[in-house]
Amino acid sequence: MSTLSGKNIVKKYGKDTVLKNVDVEIEAGKIYGLIGRNGAGKTTLLSILTAQNPATEGTVTLDGKPVWENEEALSHICYSREISQVTMFGPNTLKVKDYLGTAKAFYANWDEEYAKELIKLFNINPKKRINKLSKGMLSAVTIIVAMASKADITILDEPVAGLDVVAREQFYKLVIDEYAATGRTFVISTHIIEEAASLFEKVIIIDDGQIMIEENTEELLARAYRVSGEETNVDAAVRNFKTYHPESIGRNKVVTVLADEPVDGFDGDVQVEPVPLQNLFYAMCVDGRKEA
Repeated sequence: MSTLSGKNIVKKYGKDTVLKNVDVEIEAGKIYGLIGRNGAGKTTLLSILTAQNPATEGTVTLDGKPVWENEEALSHICYSREISQVTMFGPNTLKVKDYLGTAKAFYANWDEEYAKELIKLFNINPKKRINKLSKGMLSAVTIIVAMASKADITILDEPVAGLDVVAREQFYKLVIDEYAATGRTFVISTHIIEEAASLFEKVIIIDDGQIMIEENTEELLARAYRVSGEETNVDAAVRNFKTYHPESIGRNKVVTVLADEPVDGFDGDVQVEPVPLQNLFYAMCVDGRKEA
């Protein structure tokens, strides 16, 4: 079981700084959710952690050993992302079976029988060419590669993009079953937060190239609240807390609170409700943090 660590990661493209001194640690035997807005730096971070993109500054290690140009370290990591239907030479006419054959050669622990089961599950024609696949089929192929790789650390970038609700539920079940059977580490980057949130033991929220939160999901949500009521009552109740995304409707006000620890209750005549992960993410990222 391996721990993947990134320290002081900076990534610049010309004058643009995409990642800003990012520290992240992917512990063995956990399912992580990586969430952030478009352009927040999710894909860049994942590509650096998996040595597909060099960092401008900082280090990435697997159990203390550098990942960059380290075949032994990389043999424990699978990074599955969207497949391009176009190559520098034109349309990607590779057949699905040949694409999976390439993956089989790359991953030492590849499970061929499992791959065949997944092909049937997602109803993929292995003789079909990559450039002829639908968006959902492309996503299914990335899932097949990720799951059948049997890599210790398996990273999926937007794996359910284009999948219908049935296929998405099949994917979530696959991850849960595989995690229960093997204890593999999974990192899932997704925009579909609400339905995937129950998978995540830990969540990483990234915004504007910086990690806002890296925490146990249950513990994070245990200290998040939606406080509503008359504006003066709400302001008084949350005055000593970090607040996000206040909304006023007439004399009433709604605000999201992220306390330092779980709160027994709020002062005054206010309504207090739990906050789902998607709503907390929205509140934190939509207009930045506001402190009471």
